[in-house]
Amino acid sequence: MNQRRQKKLTRRLFNAILMGDTAVVKAVLRAGIAPNKPDSAGTTPLYLASVTGEADIARLLLKAGASPDTESSGGFGSEGTPLCAAACWGYTETVRELLAHGADPNRREDHGTGRSSLDWANEGPHPETAELLTAAGATTSGRTT
Repeated sequence: MNQRRQKKLTRRLFNAILMGDTAVVKAVLRAGIAPNKPDSAGTTPLYLASVTGEADIARLLLKAGASPDTESSGGFGSEGTPLCAAACWGYTETVRELLAHGADPNRREDHGTGRSSLDWANEGPHPETAELLTAAGATTSGRTT
């Protein structure tokens, strides 16, 4: 796929995620865009789906081969792991999808030096999400900032 087409498809994918448009996400994935391909800022599609609570889109991306533990390196507010992003906002269904597809409940952001998903869920506070993470084996990092 040439670079121009790839850029256009990436833009369509990210817009579809923001709009919650599963049909367009499916079409873009069928067209051959890599499900882990970040945008120009470094944000991954799965991170964006997770931080916006789009569980159905997260499932599509995961089934297409997106890695549940790939850390997004986008700009401020768009960096971190998909699981931490979903947990931060209490998107329990998205957390459930990520865990079902192998997300590590103890993976910490900032390349292992930051907060865990359980830290974020507890800070929310999102007790249902925290309970789900704990049942999956999550522990807190001990960080409070």
